[in-house]
Amino acid sequence: MGKQKNTILILGEGPTEFFYFKSLCDELNGLTIKPDYPKHTSLKELENKIDEGISLGYNHIFCVIDMDTKDREPERSQYARLKRKYASPINKPKKGILCEVKFFETHLCTELFFLYYFRYTSKMYVEQESLLKDLNQCCNYRKKIDFFIKCRGLHPYFEKNGGSLSVAIDNSNHSISETNAGNRDYTFSELGRMIEELRRLRQ
Repeated sequence: MGKQKNTILILGEGPTEFFYFKSLCDELNGLTIKPDYPKHTSLKELENKIDEGISLGYNHIFCVIDMDTKDREPERSQYARLKRKYASPINKPKKGILCEVKFFETHLCTELFFLYYFRYTSKMYVEQESLLKDLNQCCNYRKKIDFFIKCRGLHPYFEKNGGSLSVAIDNSNHSISETNAGNRDYTFSELGRMIEELRRLRQ
């Protein structure tokens, strides 16, 4: 029979991703999902969390990656090494471990996917402030833990303010299509693809 249920650990690099995926748990009911994030934002910390998740027996670990900190050294090389390390599934039958680690990237950062709830853009953002400014034209948003708690779930908050997850997924997938076509290597998000994969795992 094998395992009855997919257990999924979602690792963000900070509290933004943690609070967002926590707010999606109702949307993805039927899955055992644990959002988590390292206490210190570093790739070494992320690697420790991945290894911890593997040893705890999760069979899928999805890492949500902000690319704005990966376009310079030493982070670029460290991130490439991390992706190589987990390129193949971790299979240790004697320990009952079979785990697939995947990385889902957004450039500049997760807030682009939040903007995609409201509208599409391929604009080049050089820093987070201008992206946050555009997002704030759609809804009041603060990149602060007290705001994440106060809004009682980022996903329902965006939808309540006129955003849509299905629109975000479409916009996100469109950004990847454009990137793959070689039109640009910035302003894209793989989070739509990630949510589609989570939905498939639920079936």
